[in-house]
Amino acid sequence: MQYRAEATTLTGFVQQIACCYLRHGYWFYVTGHIPAQKDARQVDQRVIEKYGIGVSESTRARRKRLGQANLQYLRLGRTFVILATKGQHKFFEAEFNSIHDIRHTPLKIGGYSISYRRGGRTRTGQKDPRWHAHVEIERRQYLELKSWMLERAVHRSAETVAQAFYEIPFEPYAPVRRQLLNIWRAVNRTRKESGFSRIPIEVVPLRRRIVRPFGSNGKIYHCIDAAAVNPADDINHELPIATSQPSGATARPRSQSTQLDSSSK
Repeated sequence: MQYRAEATTLTGFVQQIACCYLRHGYWFYVTGHIPAQKDARQVDQRVIEKYGIGVSESTRARRKRLGQANLQYLRLGRTFVILATKGQHKFFEAEFNSIHDIRHTPLKIGGYSISYRRGGRTRTGQKDPRWHAHVEIERRQYLELKSWMLERAVHRSAETVAQAFYEIPFEPYAPVRRQLLNIWRAVNRTRKESGFSRIPIEVVPLRRRIVRPFGSNGKIYHCIDAAAVNPADDINHELPIATSQPSGATARPRSQSTQLDSSSK
């Protein structure tokens, strides 16, 4: 079966890494950009062949038993990332000066910051000791978004501000939801101080779309409802935002979307 390497949307790119690759131990990564004069698919093929990435699940399992690393390759537009598990592989020698550990250095793309960390909260509110993919809006982007929303909070109608929330292009992973709720609270505080009506919580996007990362023209697979969120909780995560995207990435309206690939072990 042909190895699928080209994500069609930023949403699918982030989802494939966060929901498939990280949970299977692909924590070491390098990123790169393909020059405009080069054929991106030819570069894909060279990298895949060089590092033996396009192999079967049984081969990946055998490598793991032998203490060897497995690799994944993913590209969006002309931006690509190579991810590896721990183990022996020539990748670690060839890319020695460029390798990052996503547990310590987040992967940043299209305004998102992707990492893998311990902690978080369970649905009951207890501390979770397990490791999880952590997707948030990159800090600079978050601050820009927050500033932009606060500027409009008292200079636009409630309907216009509500529409601005609805059109925020970030998928509401749990950390993103906390960031958006922080902005929503700040907007309502500002509007209250100026004597304007409150923006309802319903305008904040809390349903994450599941997309097909490798095709289907970005159609929605289905949506995941947010875990129970209490907007009154005092969550003070001053995290990231995003407006810039890599070449080939486009923010989609929230009425559209893209499916998870299972070939990630």
